[in-house]
Amino acid sequence: MQLDCQGASQLAKGVRAHAGVDVLIAPAFVHLSEASKARQPGVLLSAQTLAATKNGPFTGEVSGEMLLDIGCEYVLVGHSERRALFNESDSLVALKFARAQASGLTPIVCVGETLAEHEAGQTEAVVERQLAAILNQMGASVFAHALISYEPVWAIGTGKSASPEQAQAVHAQIRSQISGHDATLAGSVRILYGGSVKSSNVKALMRMPDIDGALVGGASLDAEEFNKIVAAAV
Repeated sequence: MQLDCQGASQLAKGVRAHAGVDVLIAPAFVHLSEASKARQPGVLLSAQTLAATKNGPFTGEVSGEMLLDIGCEYVLVGHSERRALFNESDSLVALKFARAQASGLTPIVCVGETLAEHEAGQTEAVVERQLAAILNQMGASVFAHALISYEPVWAIGTGKSASPEQAQAVHAQIRSQISGHDATLAGSVRILYGGSVKSSNVKALMRMPDIDGALVGGASLDAEEFNKIVAAAV
């Protein structure tokens, strides 16, 4: 589903902040300005990706500095669609992660396996490899100012969600991997779950000890449903 500028503005107006929860919206580039103006107090703004370069002669690219200037506080990096459809490698995702932080944005790095990888029992190896691209180059300290989102690709937009227990197992693995570099930081890094999150399943997911929030996909296009998810996540 694609929103036009008016629809994005109305959605931004309809999403409410909630005590005890960080609420972010992540519109498309062309809607960021309107959403930034229309959003309710306390609602944070994220972009969906960014250029791997600073401002410069890179026609068509949107730098982190541009996103910061328009009001963004966060940016997604390595979303599964960017990896699959635009061939973003682990090394490119790591570069974008670094550029986000260098420009003053907080990156939300997405990791997760495809259906084929899931069925082949490769979930742990895939997620470990994707995170290692950042950890091995930059160390664990960068996650003091970043979030991680586990998004099983097979659960995105399919209506299928990983069970709370399945998601918890991967989140625990992620925390353990970071703990291998910095045990203290591992306890505080926020790890989100993304994959057909709805108001009907978010509470069960949030009960898991290593699930700290949700990266909401299609359900976020309905302000009423999104507000229900936020309320249920407390």
